[in-house]
Amino acid sequence: MALLTETNAQYYAGQQDLGVLSNIAGSNIIINAWSFTTVAVSAFDSIGNQVSSVSNYTLYYDDGTGFVAINEDLSYIGEFNQIILRDPSAGGYNGRFYIQLKQFAINNNYGGYSYITLNDIINNFIVGYVGAGKLIPGVKRTDVMFHAKRGLQEFSYDTLKSIKAQELTIPASLSVPIPQDYVNYVQMSWVDSVGVKHIIYPTRLTSNPTELPLQSVEGIPTQDAFGENLDADQSITDERWASQSSVNDLATNDYRNPRGRSLYGQRYGLDPGVSQINGWFTINERLGKMSFSSDLANKLIILEYISDGLAVDGDLKVPKMAEQAMYMHIAHGILSGRSKVPEYVVSRFKRERSSTLRNAKIRLSNIKLEEISQVFRNKSKWIKH
Repeated sequence: MALLTETNAQYYAGQQDLGVLSNIAGSNIIINAWSFTTVAVSAFDSIGNQVSSVSNYTLYYDDGTGFVAINEDLSYIGEFNQIILRDPSAGGYNGRFYIQLKQFAINNNYGGYSYITLNDIINNFIVGYVGAGKLIPGVKRTDVMFHAKRGLQEFSYDTLKSIKAQELTIPASLSVPIPQDYVNYVQMSWVDSVGVKHIIYPTRLTSNPTELPLQSVEGIPTQDAFGENLDADQSITDERWASQSSVNDLATNDYRNPRGRSLYGQRYGLDPGVSQINGWFTINERLGKMSFSSDLANKLIILEYISDGLAVDGDLKVPKMAEQAMYMHIAHGILSGRSKVPEYVVSRFKRERSSTLRNAKIRLSNIKLEEISQVFRNKSKWIKH
């Protein structure tokens, strides 16, 4: 578990002074002193080939004439997350170095101390729970890694702060692709001219068909020469839904605008399920997109969704308030999968896992009494359910 080594000025500037480093001509310099809470990422591999879009740091070197930036293709990330600097000129280095984080990495570094990486979780578990005289005398690191990743996935769904948010604009096609690391949505909302969110609800008024078979005059799905159904290119249901406008069409059967003035007195009662004018969305599994009602065209939306925390390396971190729960999850997973482990031991760690997970949920819920008091102040009405 790394200790803080940079000063406040270095923390806010995203800089770290590495001091004087030198090497034998032609050999590499291995930098183990990375102290930022964000993970080092290089866009290049060990031979200088670009493997991703951007590095999150820049190395600077002073040979006595002033600091100059080192080409990013000369450094890469080693097996144990060190920065390895190559010397292509075979002239060797002998001078001061410092690391400068790029702006997006500085943003990730802010507040990063409240998290612990999954790699540190695995290392700490092996040190604290595995060995002679301990309940788990031996275990493969790959086994610990498997249970740690499964724990991160399970915790991400309802315990950890794993919600992501994308700011998007609804195009004329009225649909946007589902994010690559999407698991489930949390909230959909459109943003007005002053930046206020208006919640968009999923609709039960329509749905998106997953198959579109072409039919003969008898209604039988037609097939090609290989015996596979022929499908239409576009859903008629989707076309009819998208062609309506809750702004201009206020017909009696236009349920997307139940408060339209022309509908007064034409419906009996009020259906709470459709009593809002913020628009609607559906999840189109056939196209892998989220589809919206036509009144949301060209509007700015915020899509908040849950990821499992394993999409990219930068997501592999756990809030420190849930660290103990992760250890108990890993221990229970390992012990429950082994033979000749007494059942009372497995049950004990099952209870420990449940208890620590409950504590993590309470801690991460971040409930503040003053905020609740402010919300409920002057609220004297009974809320009926």
